Amino acid sequence: MNAWTPGHRSVAAALALGAAVALAPVDAALAASSQAQVEALQMPAWITRDGQRTPLAPGAQLKSGDSITTGAGSRVVLRLAEGSIVKLGENARFDLNDITQARAGTQEQFSAKLGVQQGAFRFTTAPDSKFRGTRAIDIQFATVTASVIGTDLWGKSTGDGDVVALIEGKITATRAGAPPVTMDQPKTVYVAPRNEGPPPVSSITLAQLNAYAQETELQTGGGVAGRGGTWKVYAGRSTNKAELQALYERLVNAGYAASIQPSVSAGKQIFQVRIAGLLSEADGVAIAVKLRVELGLQDVRVSL
Repeated sequence: MNAWTPGHRSVAAALALGAAVALAPVDAALAASSQAQVEALQMPAWITRDGQRTPLAPGAQLKSGDSITTGAGSRVVLRLAEGSIVKLGENARFDLNDITQARAGTQEQFSAKLGVQQGAFRFTTAPDSKFRGTRAIDIQFATVTASVIGTDLWGKSTGDGDVVALIEGKITATRAGAPPVTMDQPKTVYVAPRNEGPPPVSSITLAQLNAYAQETELQTGGGVAGRGGTWKVYAGRSTNKAELQALYERLVNAGYAASIQPSVSAGKQIFQVRIAGLLSEADGVAIAVKLRVELGLQDVRVSL
């Protein structure tokens, strides 16, 4: 479907969002330990922090100033410290900016500016039962800023412009040179072409909205890694750890969260380069196929 085509029970519940992993309950210590956390992902994906670019891994703790980049076929699911969920599609560039957390008595205060530089994005606020306080979240696309008020929204930024689709809730869309637009009706879309004024907010069908959402949903069996995943992909082994360094660096540079792990085989210590945390055997096979096709690796196997 063309992302530029504009066109009761909960709309969010009605959406056929594809196969997604079950997210873990909100970690009570998350707010104290980080400002966001990686719940699950399909590699390759990277985090850039303080100018250093490294592969993204499930469970990674994120903070204000971090940037996330996804590769072809990639997806990432993040949880903000106040419980909201962020989903990124393939070939996306996303920034966590100006995140602040505070407490006034029994009330929490959370604010953030989320930058969508490129690619598809979905944001779902935490249920009120999970968050007691106030939040002020702005989602900044290339030309449009969406101010969130208890919302489930999808958006995308491309070279042609920005699109913001409201699934549920309410947002105010602001664009330089144009008056703010309030969106409070489910299944509506605001399209902002790069070099011309945006048309009025229009309705879209549930099928169109579902097609948008598929761009940010994890694909079960497509190489999904998450916290608690037990399947592993082994890409190389040797009795000499140094011999595996070049292979390890290739995987890391390609956006795969690899590590070199010691093991014992036939009474001898060996070392293996592996990617851990895959949710199923099918997810492991999908990563193994990518490594064979993209990196030309042949000695790749999948195991618990």
